[in-house]
Amino acid sequence: MLVDYGVIGLMLLSAVLMGSMLLGLGLLVRLRNPTPAKLQPYESGVPDVDPPKGRYNPRFYVVAILFVVFDIEAIFLFPWAVAFGVLGLYGYIEAMAFISILVLGLLYEWKKGALEWV
Repeated sequence: MLVDYGVIGLMLLSAVLMGSMLLGLGLLVRLRNPTPAKLQPYESGVPDVDPPKGRYNPRFYVVAILFVVFDIEAIFLFPWAVAFGVLGLYGYIEAMAFISILVLGLLYEWKKGALEWV
C-alpha cells in the first residue's frame, strides 16, 4: 500500500520538476524586447478601438444557475426511473418529494421575476 503512495509522490515530483524546468528554460531562451507597440492590448490581431463593453445582466447568471439546477434534477431522476420497480412505493414518494421541492423553488423564482428578460 505504501508503494502505491510512493508512485503517486514520484509522479507528482516529476510533474513539478518538469514544469519548473520548462518555465526556467523559457525564461532563459526567449527574447526580451518589450516595445510600446508590443505592450498594447489587442484581440484577434485587431487593436482595441472602443472601450470594453459592460457586464452581463445578472439575470443571465440566475437563469444559467436555474438551468444547471434543473439539469441536475434530470440526472438525479434517471437512476430513480431505472430502479423504479425495485424501490416501490417508498421510492415513488421520495421522488415526488424531491420533485415537489424543485417545483416549489421554480415557482418561487418565477414569482420573483427571475425568469423574465428585460
